[in-house]
Amino acid sequence: MKPYCYAKNGIIDSSAAQIHPMDIGLIRGYGIFDFLRTSNYVPLFLTDYLDRFIRSADKTHLSLKHSKSELAAIIHDLIKKNDLKDGGIRMLLTGGVSDNHFSPENGDLFIFCETLLFPGKEKYENGVKLLSEEHVRIIADIKTTNYAYPVWLSATWKEKGAEDVIYHFDGMVSESSRSNIFMVKDGEVSTPDKHILHGITRKRVLELAPNTKIRPISFEELLQADELFITSTTKKILPITTIDDKKIGNGAVGPTTKKLMADFVEMENKHHSN
Repeated sequence: MKPYCYAKNGIIDSSAAQIHPMDIGLIRGYGIFDFLRTSNYVPLFLTDYLDRFIRSADKTHLSLKHSKSELAAIIHDLIKKNDLKDGGIRMLLTGGVSDNHFSPENGDLFIFCETLLFPGKEKYENGVKLLSEEHVRIIADIKTTNYAYPVWLSATWKEKGAEDVIYHFDGMVSESSRSNIFMVKDGEVSTPDKHILHGITRKRVLELAPNTKIRPISFEELLQADELFITSTTKKILPITTIDDKKIGNGAVGPTTKKLMADFVEMENKHHSN
């Protein structure tokens, strides 16, 4: 965590940020967040992240007192104060302290700057493993703070040499715990259409691969893919070469994935040079 943060109504020392112990963000796990990153001091795709954060607040009945332009100004201020050339920015809106300890009230806004570490180079070159998990995320289109289930699972997947999980329910795939998933079969790119967070990196990949089919994908179909990759702010485009103990395609990072990874780097470079 970097030295300065925005807490409730001003920029302060990050170590002094406080939340009330009875905030329903803590006692009920009810709150929202969003996470973006900077590249050469530029907050990448900031408009998209702010739109999603504002939309999440509205959908969860949380009162966000700051306008989009005010949020952007705070973020630019924090980047400067923290000298955040390449790092992460976490926006958090809590559920608030309520009379019945259950219903959302006036929550508190926090914005933190963080050091950001991407997966190692070898993971992008060789791909990683996901473990299948029968689960569907509740209110998946909202970026809530409730990650209890995947946090609990994470001890297991680390033991088994996996990077993360892939959720499937009633035979249909949705997403990973913190990423969207794409598959390639016979040159055609597809991604699930339901029970997903509409990721900002996913949105960028859809721009880079406009013929992508957004459709239901079965777990069995996923296992027969030629290539798989996941997308997120903290992973960019990360190839998946194994699910459980099943090798995907020929077990190597495929040509479509490699091209999209290169195209994404180019898109990012254009964004922060504008």
